[in-house]
Amino acid sequence: MTADPFTTAHERAASGALAVVTHLLFLALIVFGVTWQKRQPEAMVVDLWNNLPPLAVPRAEPAPEPTPKPEPRAVKPEPRAEPKPVPKAEPKAVPKPVAKAEPKPAVKPDIALREKKEQERKAAEAALAEKKRREQEQAQAQAAMQAKEAAEARQRAAREEEAQKKLAAQQATAQAKLVDEYKRRIAERIKRFIVEPPNLQGNPEVEFDVVLLPGGEVLGVKTRRASGTAWDNAVERAILKAQPLPLPPDPTLFREFRELNLKFRPKE
Repeated sequence: MTADPFTTAHERAASGALAVVTHLLFLALIVFGVTWQKRQPEAMVVDLWNNLPPLAVPRAEPAPEPTPKPEPRAVKPEPRAEPKPVPKAEPKAVPKPVAKAEPKPAVKPDIALREKKEQERKAAEAALAEKKRREQEQAQAQAAMQAKEAAEARQRAAREEEAQKKLAAQQATAQAKLVDEYKRRIAERIKRFIVEPPNLQGNPEVEFDVVLLPGGEVLGVKTRRASGTAWDNAVERAILKAQPLPLPPDPTLFREFRELNLKFRPKE
C-alpha cells in the first residue's frame, strides 16, 4: 500500500500508533477471557480423626501455564430445518342439540297474592280459634274454682250456722236453767214470809200474776186463781213483804221476770 502524498509525517505516525494499540488491546482481551473460565471443583473427602494430626504446611502450587490462543475457526452455516407438513385437521363431530327443558309457567302475581292472603286468613282463623279455646278453658276453670269456693263458703256458713245454733241452744238452756233457778229462789223467799192461817184444812192452791221492777220491787199483785180460803191472803201478804225479790245479774234476762206467774200450796 502506497502512502498518500497529501498526508504529513505526523499523521502517519499517529495512525501507526493507533493500529499497534488496537492490536494490543485485542490480545489482552483474549488472554483475560481464557483465564476467566471456571474450573470444575474437585470432590472433597473428609476424614474424622480422634486426635488431630499435625497441621501440614501448605505448598505453593505452580502458576497455571497460559492456555494457548485458540485459532479462529470458520463458522459453518447451520442447515435450515425443512418445514414439516402440517397434518390436516380431521373434521370434528358436531354435537347433537340437547333438548332444553321447557320452563315452568310462572305463577301469576294475582294468584300468588290470593294464595298468600288465604294462608294468612287460615293462620288468623287458627290463632283466633286457639285464643277462644284458651279463653273457654280459662272461663271453665274459673267457673269451677268459683263453684268450689261457693260450695266451701256454703259449707263454712252451714257449719257456722250450726255452731251458732248449738251455741244459742246452749245459751238458751243455760238461761232457762238460770231463769228457773231464780224463779225457785223467788218462791223460796216468798214462802219464808208466809204465815199459815190456823185451822187450815186440806192443801189449797192459789195462783198470782206478779209484776216486778228491774230492782226486784213488786209493782203489782193480781190473783189469777183463788182457793177461797185464808191461804190466799196469807200468800199475798208474804209477796209484798219479801220484796225486793232476787233477780239474775244479767239485765237481759229481766224480760223473763217482768211478769211472774206464781203458784203456792201450804204442803209443798
